[in-house]
Amino acid sequence: MDVVAVIPAYQAASTLEAVVRATAQHLPVIVVDDGSTDDTSDVAHSAGAEVLRQEPNQGKGAALRRGFAHALDSGVSAVLTLDADGQHDPACAPDFLVAWRQRGAPLIIGRRDFSQMPLSRRIANNLGTLTFSWAVGRHIDDNQSGYRLIAKPLLPHLLRSSEDGFEFEVEMITDAIRADLRIDWVPIPTIYEDAGSHISPVSHVTNFLRVARDARRQVGTPLELEDEG
Repeated sequence: MDVVAVIPAYQAASTLEAVVRATAQHLPVIVVDDGSTDDTSDVAHSAGAEVLRQEPNQGKGAALRRGFAHALDSGVSAVLTLDADGQHDPACAPDFLVAWRQRGAPLIIGRRDFSQMPLSRRIANNLGTLTFSWAVGRHIDDNQSGYRLIAKPLLPHLLRSSEDGFEFEVEMITDAIRADLRIDWVPIPTIYEDAGSHISPVSHVTNFLRVARDARRQVGTPLELEDEG
């Protein structure tokens, strides 16, 4: 396969098995256990995933880069990322693959329906969309969806990032724009379960505003990418 799924996971033992098994119906699966203290690694392995473990917990961005590096070393051309908490439906994986093979965008993002979110999330995502779209000078439908297909030439470049948290996913949109790469969208279901988030609201907002500010400063500067394998 020239595409693999990369799932970053932290304390995800209760939800991960179903995600891995459903995703594996479409793609080989790599789970990056980001310093969990529960049975995340064992659950992932039993469900059929290749498991990478990093210690201590380093953040979603760092976990994704670990998975990307491993996937590239294995010779893939693209990765599909989805979260371990069940909020991304693995049944949508073929939609990303079809979009990539037919239209070829190196960054394809799952677009959620904000109207289907709980009120607090709806407000936060709408404000985030307005802020980030202003920062990059174009409308970005959903800048924080973690359900994505990322392909060359963007994929190898992302290993250079120093963003360890969710900001990594926002930064990659800025990099794609600066490199004049096409960004495509795939509609995905908007799923919210009872599982709590590992994100601190205050730090989330602070870091998002920092990344948006950086995007505003950088977006006018072209970025040349090299295919690093």
